[in-house]
Amino acid sequence: MRIGSVELSNSVISAPMSGVSDKAFRLLAEEAGCGLVCTEMISVNALAFDSERTKTMFDLSGERGPTCVQIFGSKPDRMGAAAQIAVEAGADVIDINMGCPAPKVVKNLEGCALMTDLPLAEKIIKEVVRVVKVPVTVKMRKGWDDSSVNAVELANIAEESGASAVTVHGRTRMQFYSGTADWAIIARVKKSVQIPVIGNGDIIEPDNAKAMIDETGCDGVMIGRGAMGNPWLLKRTVELLKHGSISPKPSAFDKINMALRHLKMVTAYKGDRRAVREMRKHIAWYMKGLRDSARIRESVNKAGTPEELVKMLTEYSETLCLAE
Repeated sequence: MRIGSVELSNSVISAPMSGVSDKAFRLLAEEAGCGLVCTEMISVNALAFDSERTKTMFDLSGERGPTCVQIFGSKPDRMGAAAQIAVEAGADVIDINMGCPAPKVVKNLEGCALMTDLPLAEKIIKEVVRVVKVPVTVKMRKGWDDSSVNAVELANIAEESGASAVTVHGRTRMQFYSGTADWAIIARVKKSVQIPVIGNGDIIEPDNAKAMIDETGCDGVMIGRGAMGNPWLLKRTVELLKHGSISPKPSAFDKINMALRHLKMVTAYKGDRRAVREMRKHIAWYMKGLRDSARIRESVNKAGTPEELVKMLTEYSETLCLAE
């Protein structure tokens, strides 16, 4: 799959997820074989005020790439300036967020709210395309609500404005993440543009990715929430789409070991305090469905140091061994 000048090794893309797609997660997604990985969405307003913490969100050092940096905002000039900063930091692709449904984002006419102002959306895309030499993509939803489904219109605007690809999540903003993603809108977008279309929504098993491609004709798939605590979904989807077969699902011990490794990586990049706070949700995702996981999650939420988390997970692993 090719996005502009960037050739991907496969059509599986790890989604930009706020509070999730940090450096540690991206490295695990790269290891899983994703053709493209994305950063968390980055506020151009925070960049304008020279936020050091925001800059660390697209520290791409040590990453194999290709990597997409996703930005969000509503001012064309600031979006362009932020895109330039991201490219200087090593971004291979710039993605413009026009799909985030979060109230704190849309209240500022950012994220999915841009789907309610297509002239502004067009100005933003054109400005970002104008100022950077790397491919620019646009991530959108089906529309704001069921009475304003305009993904096809926005996709055409994106193509005409110089975007190299679009990603379509098959839900409206008002759905947030509830209900079922409408893959039919992805198919409609695919039929309306010549640039690559990436499908997003409800991929929780490798078979879902294949079904989406078969049903919609989309060029690639973007996997988000299904990969939280489950990087094997990325790996197994790459395997299925490239080779037609997949490796077994991870065992309980695989999940615990990956959680420990993930913890070590986050601790190295962010320090003990942030690692403990941020890894609580990741560990809960890794432990989902495992025996006695509710008790472990409760203990994890009380932990104060990485060492305590390691001890808890190690003892939990030993308990599982004794139970088998």
